Amino acid sequence: MRRFGLPLRSAASGLRPRTPRGLRVRLVVAFLLAAAFGALLTAGLTFHRARAAILDRAEETAVADLRTQLDSLAPDLTLPPTAEDLRGLTRQLDQAGGARAWHASASYRGGEPVASSPGTPPVPDELRRAVEDSGRAVHQRTEHDGRPWLALGMPVAYTDDSGSTDKGTGPGTDAGTGTDAGTVTDTGPDTDAAPLSGLTVYAAFPLDDDRADIDALVTAAEAGAVPAFALALVPALLAARSVLRPVRRLRLGAERIAAGELHTRLDASGRDELADLTRSFNTMAETLERDAAELRRLEAGARRFAADVAHELRTPLAAMAAVTEVLDEDAASGVLPADTADAVRLISEEVRALARTVEDLMEVSRFDAKAAPVHREDVDLRTLVTKTLQLRGWAHDERVRADLPEPAPVRVDPRRIDVVLGNLVANALHHGRPPVTVAVRVRGDRVRVTVTDRGPGIPDEALPYVFDRFYKADAARPRSGGSGLGLAIAQENAALHGGTLTAANHPGGGAVFTLTLPSAASSPGTT
Repeated sequence: MRRFGLPLRSAASGLRPRTPRGLRVRLVVAFLLAAAFGALLTAGLTFHRARAAILDRAEETAVADLRTQLDSLAPDLTLPPTAEDLRGLTRQLDQAGGARAWHASASYRGGEPVASSPGTPPVPDELRRAVEDSGRAVHQRTEHDGRPWLALGMPVAYTDDSGSTDKGTGPGTDAGTGTDAGTVTDTGPDTDAAPLSGLTVYAAFPLDDDRADIDALVTAAEAGAVPAFALALVPALLAARSVLRPVRRLRLGAERIAAGELHTRLDASGRDELADLTRSFNTMAETLERDAAELRRLEAGARRFAADVAHELRTPLAAMAAVTEVLDEDAASGVLPADTADAVRLISEEVRALARTVEDLMEVSRFDAKAAPVHREDVDLRTLVTKTLQLRGWAHDERVRADLPEPAPVRVDPRRIDVVLGNLVANALHHGRPPVTVAVRVRGDRVRVTVTDRGPGIPDEALPYVFDRFYKADAARPRSGGSGLGLAIAQENAALHGGTLTAANHPGGGAVFTLTLPSAASSPGTT
């Protein structure tokens, strides 16, 4: 059967959500969406039940009214009726409809329904077949001229005054000429014994009033949705605040931990997930603080040990160096036998290497203790490069080239910069291939010194570690004369001057070490 539907208009049909930003907004939006969904679901269920109740009430009332009218009018109808008899019956039913204003029609033994009102809508074929098949009252909701209507079909059955079935030959009637139709009954399950007279009455009336009631329900739901949505915003904000307050505390605590304040702890109250997270944060902070303290203790002990060892070795090494100098003189003069002279030279070389290592360890300990002195002077970096090459015999060495095209004023400690430059050139000669180029360039408020060789370069996996203490790119490399601390000390000296020291590989081959220092105008004051 064709049925008409009344659409439910959603109060949130025009809502187009945007992507929320921030946890507070997402929480509020999620809470409001949940509240809106619950409200819409409740409104939808309520509307469905109310709509069904209104329509069921209209159907039941209409069936009862039609049965009452037929109980009153059908006994006066002679069977079989003529078309005029049927038209008269429907006219009486139309007049008895009253405020319901239904339009009735009637048919006999499957004939075409006869109506007295020209505005009577046609009887749906589905309704006629349903009445014929079931033999009982049937109703159907349909549409006519864009309006909802309720159509009823009710068959008329024979009964006598006592309620017993009359098979069509009641007293004073002739089955062939005419019979009075008895009381109308709905031939449902409890009236199967009542024979049908063949007369079927149809009635249809508009459901405008019922539809108005349903529209009023929708309007009321829409009117209540906006204040309900606004009221839902208050608990949404409160819920978001209760969630975000511990989250904000956790963020601030994490920032303080990241800033080095490992003693940071947060108040953990409650037994929810956020409270558990806060307690886990405190446990993490406590573990970090304990581990950091242990690492600082171990590092301080290692530094103190290295400084103490270096300090204790200086005096015996100084004595050994003095003795080896005397022995070197004897070996050079030929006083000692050849084998003894070779052994003396080897011992002297190792003593000097050990002395350099001890001095480097002492320097590293001063860096670690933040006690390295810096005595700044205003100098031209070209002059420092030239002196470094001269002091080490590289000024006239074809393996080393100096590229010093322009003045480069800096304010630095000459001794420390000399250590840096000497270490870089010595490394380039020892681990790379000549020629080694030392170039000075001025770039704005920075002065840059590059030391470039033509060797194989630094392995990519070793580049991040070349300035680490005692690091060797190749563990199988033969022992060199250095202590393994030269590049680490050079980088520390660069940092003391507010500069940087970096290592890279040249695209054309070879390693490039770049020392960058502030120019004289931007250098820090004397320390």
